[in-house]
Amino acid sequence: MPTAIELAEQFQASLVGEASLIFVGLAPLEQAQSKQISFLSNPLYRQQASESAAGALIVSKSDLEFLQANPGANPKRVYFVSKNPYASFARMAQYFAKASAPIYSPGIHPSAAIDPSAVIPASCHIGPFVQIAAGVKLGERVSILGNTSIARESVINSDTLIYPSVSIYYATQIGERCIIHSGVVIGADGFGFAPDFSATGGEWVKIPQTGRVVIGDDVEIGASTTIDRGAMSDTVIGAGTKIDNQVQIAHNVIVGNGCVIAGCAAISGSTKIGNFCIIGGAANFAGHLTIADRTTVSGNTSIIRSITEPGLHFTGVYPSMLHSAWEKNAAILRGLDKIRQRLRLLDKSKNTES
Repeated sequence: MPTAIELAEQFQASLVGEASLIFVGLAPLEQAQSKQISFLSNPLYRQQASESAAGALIVSKSDLEFLQANPGANPKRVYFVSKNPYASFARMAQYFAKASAPIYSPGIHPSAAIDPSAVIPASCHIGPFVQIAAGVKLGERVSILGNTSIARESVINSDTLIYPSVSIYYATQIGERCIIHSGVVIGADGFGFAPDFSATGGEWVKIPQTGRVVIGDDVEIGASTTIDRGAMSDTVIGAGTKIDNQVQIAHNVIVGNGCVIAGCAAISGSTKIGNFCIIGGAANFAGHLTIADRTTVSGNTSIIRSITEPGLHFTGVYPSMLHSAWEKNAAILRGLDKIRQRLRLLDKSKNTES
């Protein structure tokens, strides 16, 4: 188990307190004990942090000053002082979680069906009933768990983990250190049909979807999410993007680097999402839009027009608007019935005077 000074050095935090203390893991403020670490990232929880039994806290400089001035604080507690306590907590949590994470030993399960032309380094783990087609190339230490299907000519780069029952269609490219959860489908046909109708009938003519899906490094894709292949050009997911469960990304969508997309969001075809955007749950985007970098879209918001100015926050079911404007309108809506009653009384009073 690591000492306090070892953790502080590894995660670039300033240490206040006993350097030789040993910690066994992390826990919430209300549950942490003397051998555990917790964190404080919201000043609203300062009092709870002060009363916590945690042996160490990850805090900002200002929160440290508050806690040290509080007479009820544990005088033996260790503090890891960070510019971003929440991010430091996440990295430290990864460190402790890694020690107890499953180990996928190199090797190929006897039940796996692998085409002889596939390139699979000896460091890879291939689970039971995995199917790997012709021309597939895996990087070092790739782990593919049971019942997953990798179609022809796909490339999966080093240290990527694919959980059970994932379907990866042909010619998909996946970067390094990606995590793909169960039930994900990557590279299915996009929803492309040309109408050919007359007064007496007709049909929807399928447009062949011949593009690929290209996924950058360090992308995580949540369970049962679907990412469609491009019609002629590629669908692209930028490096460092994190996608929640049950998200739909249509053909030819481009998602920039470092975005987060919460569950049940849907992005229609050919929309381009900028870098470092935040998309709330069940938000949806019309097709062929361009969304500027660092845009935030609240949950359940419908975006039907392009957003050209970076860094704005949009909220609203329909139509969407700047978040600050939505807050003002929402406050009016809450009191709308009272306003209506006052208008009726005012109208009645005028009619009586006349």
